[in-house]
Amino acid sequence: MIVVMRAGASDQDLAHVIEKIEALGYRAHVMYGVERKVIGCLGDERGKAQLQSLELLRGVENVVPILSPYKLAGCQLKPEPSIVTVSSECAIGGRSFAVIAGPCAVESEEQILQTARAVAAAGANALRGGAFKPRSSTYSFQGLGEEGLRLLRLAKEETGLAIVTEIMDRYVLDQVIESADILQVGARNMQNFPLLNALGSAGKPVLLKRGMSATIEELLLSAEYILAAGNPDVILCERGIRTFETATRNTLDLNAIPALKARTHLPVLVDPSHGTGVWSYVAPMAKAALACGADGIIVEVHPRPEEVLSDGAQSLKLDKFAALMNEMKPIAEAVGRNLGRRNAECVRA
Repeated sequence: MIVVMRAGASDQDLAHVIEKIEALGYRAHVMYGVERKVIGCLGDERGKAQLQSLELLRGVENVVPILSPYKLAGCQLKPEPSIVTVSSECAIGGRSFAVIAGPCAVESEEQILQTARAVAAAGANALRGGAFKPRSSTYSFQGLGEEGLRLLRLAKEETGLAIVTEIMDRYVLDQVIESADILQVGARNMQNFPLLNALGSAGKPVLLKRGMSATIEELLLSAEYILAAGNPDVILCERGIRTFETATRNTLDLNAIPALKARTHLPVLVDPSHGTGVWSYVAPMAKAALACGADGIIVEVHPRPEEVLSDGAQSLKLDKFAALMNEMKPIAEAVGRNLGRRNAECVRA
């Protein structure tokens, strides 16, 4: 349920309503709008009749039900789009079109520093790189672990880029938080609910990727776990879904962008690298993501894709990434977005 306070309701009125909500066994989530305050009542839906009685309290305008199963991720409680501010040069949402670029996995100091310098020079907002890598085969390269995190810190020190890296397990959360500015939850972990709950208290933005067979509602319900656990800074990512098509690694569902925008205030990124699996398809789909309303892209970039230890076929070379950034400039201008690092709109919604 949502409790809508009257315009001009006092802080004492608000505090009294929150007290009553909590006395009924619900958790109050307050959203501060321009003209009025709105309180979300989170808890067992069987007590709706009791919550309806809150309309009798001073300062309350009305009490209305939240129709969607995702209360905090939906638009009823927060109709304005959210902006996740990561750093002074990295904001995701609003007019900013964020660009996150880097290798699938951190492989060596030379590789990550060379990539970081190149994507920073081209205008990327953040550097991606996996220190811990979930792989379908147990025999595939699993990442450098702690050494990979150290190399990511080194790249940040030199370039100033925010760091995006994957978190696979809640037991290494503290270790990853020390190095990462954004914690990425991969497609395989989208419904790892103990991990999602732990990320609610991480104090860092979370990039939540859509599972390869997940519906849009399932993605939003997974985001709800993080939000309900106390972390407001969630970024969604469309990275392609599994279909009958075999010409590409996945089917990049760009329909999901407007569909998500209609259902959630959370910013939405697109991963054209995993979405296609073919490097020559990445640039067209990245430009399509910008045109269709996404808030940014996360792209795999590597100095020598032919030598890569994971996902070389979908990785852009450094010069191809720089060319993509130039090709996106007129599209960004046409749709009213600020592209990349030098135009970040760092304002918290």
